[in-house]
Amino acid sequence: MNAGRLEAFSDGVIAIIITIMVLEFKLPQGPQWSDLLLQWPVFLSYVLSFINVGIYWNNHHHLLHAVKKVNGAVLWANLNLLFWLSLMPFCTAWVGASRFAAKPVAVYCMDLCLCALAYTLLQWHIIRFEGAQSLLRKALGKDRKGKLSLASYVVAIPLALADLPLLACALVVLVACLWFIPDRRIERTLSAH
Repeated sequence: MNAGRLEAFSDGVIAIIITIMVLEFKLPQGPQWSDLLLQWPVFLSYVLSFINVGIYWNNHHHLLHAVKKVNGAVLWANLNLLFWLSLMPFCTAWVGASRFAAKPVAVYCMDLCLCALAYTLLQWHIIRFEGAQSLLRKALGKDRKGKLSLASYVVAIPLALADLPLLACALVVLVACLWFIPDRRIERTLSAH
């Protein structure tokens, strides 16, 4: 099966995820700036999630440009990623409503961890299907960036549960900074071939 159909479906799901997140905004209770400022936790959690979902969308796009065909295992691995991404609106809303309380931040970090794990599994299934000489395998190399991201999320979960949710969020922001520029390893490998 052509990877284009998988990318189009994923793009649609990710667009819906972002739309649902923005629908969580409620109108301020009054007409004053101070009423709007009371919603800073909701806005901040939305911005963080929008950036994270955008990073997944951007890197997913690059990932699929290194892929010629997909099989059923790749389709299911992609659905696994979309499932965990689809929980982002719920986690985002809870973090914002709780004003970055420890347990909601821990759940948010768990979801990000599961998204990262799902993305790693998607890459693994693509490489397994295309073989050890695939462009993706060459591009990823040892995938230190991916492993560091996953490890950071794993560390962020107990930090949040230890009543250090802002430190956990700082790790999430650091991982987002690491991935903000799309994965150039794939671009370099594609241009070399």
